[in-house]
Amino acid sequence: MSCILHIETSTETCSVALSHDGASVFSKENFDGPSHASLLGVYVDEAMSFADSHALPVDAVAVSCGPGSYTGLRIGVSMAKGLAFGLNVPLVGLPTLEVMCVPVLLGKDLEDDAMLCPMIDARRAEVYAAVYDRALHPLRPAGADIVEPGANPYLEFLERGPVYFFGNGAGKCREALTHPNAHFVDDIRPLARWMFPLAEKAVAREEFRDVAYFEPFYLKEFVASKPKKLI
Repeated sequence: MSCILHIETSTETCSVALSHDGASVFSKENFDGPSHASLLGVYVDEAMSFADSHALPVDAVAVSCGPGSYTGLRIGVSMAKGLAFGLNVPLVGLPTLEVMCVPVLLGKDLEDDAMLCPMIDARRAEVYAAVYDRALHPLRPAGADIVEPGANPYLEFLERGPVYFFGNGAGKCREALTHPNAHFVDDIRPLARWMFPLAEKAVAREEFRDVAYFEPFYLKEFVASKPKKLI
């Protein structure tokens, strides 16, 4: 099995992990807010020191590539590209919404026809979301959805079977998604330690990204807000 360095900075959480032989062997996480610029380099250095002390040559770098925070994604992908280039190893880019599905698939006893809907909080009533089956085949690609009373973009899936909603965008959708087939899973975040099953599959299939040209999947263009007048 490969030793893979994993980086996840798509939300307010900053996390780095190492996987080897099909398991996470090192993990550092911070949940206190968007501090990626100051913490990511420190966590990467600690992960590389762990790999060196355990004689684990890093064979690939994997990064969670969006959607999510514009700034967080830029920081994480830039770091991953620099490491892949410097170490002369392949780069793997993983959709953030798929990464969020891993702990649900591993930790929940799901029905055969269950569908997964990871949600990342956007602005106001908006979330970034996708719908997958249990094999992580996309039933609906990632999109920016408005979820509020009277607006349920997932109704067609809820009519077909159980749908599990999770992520930091799911909480604000509970009141709007009052269908009998709607289920909510709490405390699910995109974390580096959940990336290894997807990353190892990508490495085995040689599904690598171009280090020079790879960009995050922002989903929506960044719009800078105007500074407030102080006087």
